[in-house]
Amino acid sequence: MLKTIFVVDDSDTNLSMAETALEDHYRVMTMPSAAKMFALLERVVPDLILLDIEMPEMDGFEALRRLKSKDTMSDIPVMFLTGRTDVAVEAHGFELGAVDFVAKPFSASVLLNRIKTHLDIDEIIRERTTQLNRLQNSIVSVLADMVENRDEGTGGHIERTSLYIKILMKAMEERGVYLDEMRGWDAEKIISSARMHDLGKISITDLIMNKPGKLTDDEYEIMKTHAIQGERIIDEIVARTGESEFLWNAKLFAGYHHERWDGRGYPRGHKGTEIPLQGRIMAIVDVYDALVSERPYKKALTHEEAVKIIMECAGTQYDPKIAEVFNDVNDLFRSVKAEQK
Repeated sequence: MLKTIFVVDDSDTNLSMAETALEDHYRVMTMPSAAKMFALLERVVPDLILLDIEMPEMDGFEALRRLKSKDTMSDIPVMFLTGRTDVAVEAHGFELGAVDFVAKPFSASVLLNRIKTHLDIDEIIRERTTQLNRLQNSIVSVLADMVENRDEGTGGHIERTSLYIKILMKAMEERGVYLDEMRGWDAEKIISSARMHDLGKISITDLIMNKPGKLTDDEYEIMKTHAIQGERIIDEIVARTGESEFLWNAKLFAGYHHERWDGRGYPRGHKGTEIPLQGRIMAIVDVYDALVSERPYKKALTHEEAVKIIMECAGTQYDPKIAEVFNDVNDLFRSVKAEQK
């Protein structure tokens, strides 16, 4: 499929020259003003915009500012067409977010090669991002499997909680619950990073992890350290690889999924919305899965019993808004558990 190029210029001659140079390679759409461009952007999203700087009513700089201020348009690459070549103009354009400048009058070959270079780079970046995401997900899966293989009583826990989070986040979005906090979240990355929530259990001895009976008070205190240990491990990864959205979310899931709405949780005793939203979401899905799963030291509760316990603890142990959403979609949780058996 041909990629779409917008050419915006108040000169009919420039529009015609650009269309002739590009029409064999791209779907070219020409328009004489920025206002026409914004009207068309409501219906068509181009792969790149060629934008004249000196235009009446709205010049190229103002048009670019408006493009960058709109979430649905801010990622469209913009190349300026201009007869002005001074350093200050270029510096201002790059500061606003332009990817390149093409001097007028332009030759067809120069224009075509500049566009091809930028669109190819965009494609390379997308391919590289896909590869990195695949590698990231593979590493997460290996680490999650290491944790789960050490804990003999929690088979399938990580996979199920990932599915529960997907259900809960979608339902929260549909109901407008914490929508501002979730705005801009990449759901795939969030769900993938949630798989790291029990990473700190790697540091807990097998004697405690797989003890068949109830833990002693001292053993329970050691088990509780897995939240801080998970954060520590992720901090070590960050120190070696650099900060990323994925690792930042993974750290919040690991460090805060045992905090309580009333401040009586661990490891920090945060309460209410002091607890990051990631931790408040994971708190419900983590406990639900624990309640309906058999452990060496307890029988599995029924779905109905688990839902009743969680709803009785809404406002004390759990965020009441998220608990209400969970209650609305609890049948979907039941379906996941049934399919995983």
